[in-house]
Amino acid sequence: MTQQALAVQLGISASYLNLIEHDQRGVTAALLIKVAETLRVDLTTLSGTTERQLEVQLRETFADPLLGADAVPEDEIAALAGGSPAAARAILALYRAWRVAREDSGGIALPSGRRILLPTEEARDLFNDHANHVPAIETAAEALLVELAATPSEANHAIAERLRRRHGLTVTVGPLEGALRRYDPQARSLHLSDMVPRESRGFYLAFQVALLEMRDTIEGIIEAATPSSTEAAALIRIGLLNYAAAALLMPYTAYHAAARTLRHDVEALAARFGVSFEQACQRLSSLQRPGLRGVPFFFLRADPAGNISKRFSGAGFPFARYGSSCPRWVVHTAFATPGAMRVQVAQLPDGATFLCFARSVTGAASHWGEPPPVHVIAMGAAIAHAGEIVYADGLDLDRAVVGIGQSCRLCDRQDCRSRAFPPLEHRLSLDPMTTGASEFTFEVRGR
Repeated sequence: MTQQALAVQLGISASYLNLIEHDQRGVTAALLIKVAETLRVDLTTLSGTTERQLEVQLRETFADPLLGADAVPEDEIAALAGGSPAAARAILALYRAWRVAREDSGGIALPSGRRILLPTEEARDLFNDHANHVPAIETAAEALLVELAATPSEANHAIAERLRRRHGLTVTVGPLEGALRRYDPQARSLHLSDMVPRESRGFYLAFQVALLEMRDTIEGIIEAATPSSTEAAALIRIGLLNYAAAALLMPYTAYHAAARTLRHDVEALAARFGVSFEQACQRLSSLQRPGLRGVPFFFLRADPAGNISKRFSGAGFPFARYGSSCPRWVVHTAFATPGAMRVQVAQLPDGATFLCFARSVTGAASHWGEPPPVHVIAMGAAIAHAGEIVYADGLDLDRAVVGIGQSCRLCDRQDCRSRAFPPLEHRLSLDPMTTGASEFTFEVRGR
């Protein structure tokens, strides 16, 4: 479409449209809606969330002192992310490749001699690129649910019967050495460990039926993603199968309606659909169907060492890609109150504010004496959605704000008693005559 043709459809002059395209004129709300309707673009794609995520990753990349690069101003980072997103992603890909090459040449290897090249980031990127919503799998799951003709409360039984009757699969629950689930395609048997909680047994049954009946859909997504290694492909495949299992146990339309009715009370949702707290949270983060969107949540799972093993940023929260996150964040303070829901109004240095909630979950140890696995499951949404979330009830959203950062190395907050490292972009200013709240006093300078 030419600029003149678009201007005619929008009812404005071509010269005015030209000024808009060159950032010399603002766009009114009415014109923005008309542009979205004319070009058949979902308004959420114009929210700036994708650009914001790119900006965060670029800022983190350019701040790496090992690159020896001059400081890149904020406006140049924003211009690169907004105006040349493909170039921005290419820079990030080069940086990731450089980090891998640097670590590999540094001799970081397992005792067997094999290099440590984990493809987890590649798998995470695929889900983040899809905003943690995969329409092809949702469609396949809905088609299968029509055949099952079961309500959410009957789903586990219906899936078990499907496996038995259509696939001749025998499901047994009992001791299982070294695994929680094991499928033997030759024997047509599925063994589940008796250490697996009941709600997770249902999830594994749904995972199994997806493995058997959604193979073509899932392999098509993997092929289109062109993963760089068999390990990355395997991680993506497992992630998509988990997604399919969630879509079967928590059907999109029913779960979306229940989430709105219950105001995103996760314990109530988990009880209604017979799933775990973590599964209920993760499904909430995937409700991004155009025309029937849920609240855009971020989701993550962290362990006591600060390792984040799962993360989805539907809310546009700027996760630090490398290193640890802010110790003031509720994700980490929730470990202090096992099993209790913790709520926090968290504000980043740029003013972006999120309603966050988190709770620890404890798994079963495989034997006496082994520490049980403990994680914190956390979610959050932009503060504008607080009225839709039950955990905001009773909070003074203005006075309850807690200032956090992405990570100590990327945070400009001074006098933070929780700071573990100095910021990468500012010079230290240490005075033996003065002891500050933080041991890392620094000079704030423009980026």
